[in-house]
Amino acid sequence: MTAPTVVPPVSGSTEAGPPPRNPQPRSWTDRLLALWGLLVLVFLFAPIVVVVIYSFNEGRLLIAWDHFGFGSYTGLLDRPAIVSAVKVSLQVAVLSGIVATILGTLAGVAMARRPGRWAYVFMVLLLLVSVTPEIVDAVSLLPWFVYLGTDAGVAVFNNGLVRLVIGHSLFSTAVVSYIVRARLVGIDESLEEASADLYAVAHRTFRKITVPLAMPAVLSGFLLSFTLSLDNTIVSAFVQVSGSTPWPVYVLSSLRSGLRPEIAAMSTIMLILTLFALALVAVVLRRSGDSAADIARTMGGG
Repeated sequence: MTAPTVVPPVSGSTEAGPPPRNPQPRSWTDRLLALWGLLVLVFLFAPIVVVVIYSFNEGRLLIAWDHFGFGSYTGLLDRPAIVSAVKVSLQVAVLSGIVATILGTLAGVAMARRPGRWAYVFMVLLLLVSVTPEIVDAVSLLPWFVYLGTDAGVAVFNNGLVRLVIGHSLFSTAVVSYIVRARLVGIDESLEEASADLYAVAHRTFRKITVPLAMPAVLSGFLLSFTLSLDNTIVSAFVQVSGSTPWPVYVLSSLRSGLRPEIAAMSTIMLILTLFALALVAVVLRRSGDSAADIARTMGGG
């Protein structure tokens, strides 16, 4: 048997293929939308960038630039009022985040796994808590704390840290509830049903199956509660007592005498702390198998 003859390709011939795609020129609407997006980003982040830059101001006042330096950072420990306010804010943020995460997780699981008329009524009540102006919450909390702490004799409600934790947890609990519910509604119940078929008791199923499934939402809910607490000014201004002044109230009171660069320096440090927490939760969600879109949806409560 003779080997088949291989015909060499003709010189200059090219293999047939799809014609090259020429990039289409961008229309004026695309350029306009890109410009508009850039303006929105500048509008959102320019104030933050300005605060970070002015945190290196060596002048006496924040708005009067003198020269570049790190004195506002190195002198933070010499300002006990600033250190105390930040310490109170961090303590309240962590404690209120824990309280809101526990209560919100239980509420979210109940609404997702035990649907019914009560769940819709409960969701409406949580929505009412979410949309109520903070000034209304603050005005209603103050006489309640005064009555319980003074008239009823429950001394714990005279503690400024307890007041702040309760006040900050109310709104955050509603937010965590929605995030956890949104997470569990989109997950099939087959694993939990399989656990019940294997005669696992309810609390063991909740601990071994439901909580791990909801953990990405629980983490993002805690993070959101933490950041909301750091930013809570109105409720803090009403319910605080002497010796437990949080950071936002301290900054607000400093407006009377003029903001100093140390305030911008501490605000920058707290901004870095918040970004670090965001990055940490994103890494945890990513390692759990969530895509970038899932991470953004979970952090947004969707």
